Amino acid sequence: MTDHVSMGVRRFGRVNWLGLQTLILREIKRFMNVWSQTVMAPLINAGLFLLIFTIAIGSRRGDVMGVPFMQFLAPGILTMTVIQNAFANSSSSLTSAKVQGNIVDTLMPPLSAFELVAGYVIGALARGLLVAVVIALGSWLFLGVGVAHPVWALVFVTVGAVFMGGLGIIAAMFAKKFDQLSAISNFIVTPLSFLSGTFYSIDALPPVLQTLSHANPFFYIIDGVRYGMIGVSDSSPWLGLCVASAASTAVLMVCWYWFKIGFRLKS
Repeated sequence: MTDHVSMGVRRFGRVNWLGLQTLILREIKRFMNVWSQTVMAPLINAGLFLLIFTIAIGSRRGDVMGVPFMQFLAPGILTMTVIQNAFANSSSSLTSAKVQGNIVDTLMPPLSAFELVAGYVIGALARGLLVAVVIALGSWLFLGVGVAHPVWALVFVTVGAVFMGGLGIIAAMFAKKFDQLSAISNFIVTPLSFLSGTFYSIDALPPVLQTLSHANPFFYIIDGVRYGMIGVSDSSPWLGLCVASAASTAVLMVCWYWFKIGFRLKS
């Protein structure tokens, strides 16, 4: 009997929606089961940052870009926390599966490389958005920081979480053990997030460092969220969106290709 099903069309359709949904729910339940670590801990850390800066600097710092320093600082801390949590979600999940030897449970089901990337990234996005909402609510209650441009804020938080979720996949696939993953987080992700305008305007930097900052996708993500929350930024939000989107697309393409060839997963 001739098979009239076209090549590339699986029996459940071009997208395995049930499998994708299952993977997404697994990733969400994974971090919600330890909500005190994944939701409350970031809120407490963000609050400690703001408290320390308030005590150490307070009103002596003056305005930055026309707004009080603490209001300027809040979006940067929110974004830094979001991107760190998005990275941690996808990287720790995939690394745990590799180290514990149960990565086969993810690779055996009929999920394409695209669906695997989507599942892990959407899980990271869910955690990033949840953390963003919690910290934004705390900033509004205690600092009076609202959201000047809600759509811009949501777009940049989303793009930032997707970008970092993808980077988390790359880091986890590259790392063979948790020590290597920790090194990537401590020596690459954390410094880039700290040195991307989180605590200052890049106008205060020397020209050379300003140029380097403009080459850093983290800067555009943080700057875009700041524009969305308090209405001021170091660069055009449209430029930031283009750079952040291009960086996210590049990262996701690498993730897709590495899953497709089973890079450091099938050996």
